[in-house]
Amino acid sequence: MLKPSYKPLDITLIKRDKNKTYLRNKLGISSSTLANMSNGKFVAMSVLAKICEDLQCRIEEVVEFIEVDNEEE
Repeated sequence: MLKPSYKPLDITLIKRDKNKTYLRNKLGISSSTLANMSNGKFVAMSVLAKICEDLQCRIEEVVEFIEVDNEEE
């Protein structure tokens, strides 16, 4: 089973000297959405597109999919 990992976003934010508070304040991304991302849950594609547009990056620099066992769910 595939699960999203937002570790690439953390790296991209560091490279651009930004943080998740920036995403919340500038882009209007809710705290609950950011929490879902921190917990490796799926978020709306529109949120990912908004992040990519603002950071001027590709989606691969925001999210990747990792293989997990069903027991890890």
